[in-house]
Amino acid sequence: AVHHPETFWADVAEKEIHWFEKWTKVVDWNPPEVKWFVGAKTNVSYNCLDRHLTTSRKNKAAILWEGEPGEQRAITYQELHRLVVRFASVLKSRGYKAGDRSIIYMPMIPEAVIAMLACTRLGIIHSVVFGGFSAEALKARIQDLGATVVITADGGYRRGKEIKLKPAVDEALQDCPDVKDCIVYRRTGSETAMKDGRDSWWHALDETASEDCPAVPLDSEHPLYVLYTSGTTGKPKGILHTTGGYLTYVTATAKWVFDLREEDTYWCSADIGWVTGHSYIVYGPLSAGATNVMYEGAPDYPAFDRWWRIVEKYKVSILYTSPTAIRALIRQGDQWPEAHDLSSLRLLGSVGEPINPAAWEWYHRVIGKGRCPIVDTWWQTETGGILIAPMPGAVPAKPGSGTLPMPGVVPDIVDLNGFEVAPGKEGYLILRRPWPSMARTIWGDPERYKEQYWSKVPGAYFTGDAARCDEDGYYWVLGRVDDVMNVSGHRLSTMERSEEHTSELQSRLHLVCR
Repeated sequence: AVHHPETFWADVAEKEIHWFEKWTKVVDWNPPEVKWFVGAKTNVSYNCLDRHLTTSRKNKAAILWEGEPGEQRAITYQELHRLVVRFASVLKSRGYKAGDRSIIYMPMIPEAVIAMLACTRLGIIHSVVFGGFSAEALKARIQDLGATVVITADGGYRRGKEIKLKPAVDEALQDCPDVKDCIVYRRTGSETAMKDGRDSWWHALDETASEDCPAVPLDSEHPLYVLYTSGTTGKPKGILHTTGGYLTYVTATAKWVFDLREEDTYWCSADIGWVTGHSYIVYGPLSAGATNVMYEGAPDYPAFDRWWRIVEKYKVSILYTSPTAIRALIRQGDQWPEAHDLSSLRLLGSVGEPINPAAWEWYHRVIGKGRCPIVDTWWQTETGGILIAPMPGAVPAKPGSGTLPMPGVVPDIVDLNGFEVAPGKEGYLILRRPWPSMARTIWGDPERYKEQYWSKVPGAYFTGDAARCDEDGYYWVLGRVDDVMNVSGHRLSTMERSEEHTSELQSRLHLVCR
């Protein structure tokens, strides 16, 4: 992977992905511009659905969904394929085609996944907007992307209350004249205003939808989705990911990091509006043929044990969540997880900010009962997929460390001048080599992309994170550079390293106060 990366990634791509046409070149790299699997054609929807229908996965559950009020749906790969084809047919019948742009603004329901896969089936570039964002945030994304169709719902549920979505869409669309269609899924059934000539109910369109809508062969570098992330300037950045390289990487890493097996029930607790939801709820696991749990609501409704009820009910074997959620669960008390049978769990994962050792140890002891490996994953919206994480059962863990890079990923820790620092020293985390799922640009602003990510260290990707690499080659990501403070000459990250460092931290702060 390090010494012969083109051969390595070609082998991975051939093994993991169905290609309508093979590439003429594995990678074309001219920093910061990159193309992976040049000239190849594939389709994400086909890989996530169609290719499974000729195997025993046809009748396997693709999605096990639970709504916050308690509804349950089990959707097989065959049924999910049918639903995606029908919705893709709806979009196609209304004139949408490859290169058009869509906004998806929905709660955590299967139709959000269906909308994403229907767009990818036709080559429509989608941008999923988190359902908690305001009308103003939604408007900014619609306008920046130049979207012409918005896919939404009347609302969803959170802590026993209906969270209305359609009113925010209506407000946003007052300043978005280019939007021709707003397709609304009826989730809550509450009274919803519909604008003639623009708004349509999903179920009404589905009644006459065709079940014949083949996946369109798309160039490997065809834009797949744009996901907006906040920047330091306040203006959201539209991170663009493309098709072939991204799908290859998230499929492979879903298998590597989570040790996915046919019998697993996998649950990533992220929202569909974040990159984790894209890469490790939808595209990676479905391409790999996994069974995915989706839950609509809050983890503490109607009681603090909602998550553990779900783990017990669906016999979840892999749980992937955030350190923030873990710390919240710790505060609720051990009695809630201990009241449930969590013996189905065999692997635990962490994503988001670095997990502090105390939370890691609680997760391992209380939830994993001391027998489940923990994969502490480091990656970003811009990286598309997991870059640093332990291979479960193969790489010994160190609580608080992401451990080692994925095969083919070449990180480094450097100083302000771009020179590598000694083991154990803190510096800036960069990436020396391209990897297939890396972002291609910022939508509509390539100069900002070059300036922010590629100007700090020539020829290398600047992550914006502080980190150190210990003498075993293990990486410790300390947090955003902006979040690292200089106290009495010492660089301290916002991540609390461990309990034994608390007194040292207090003494340093005491010196500053004096």
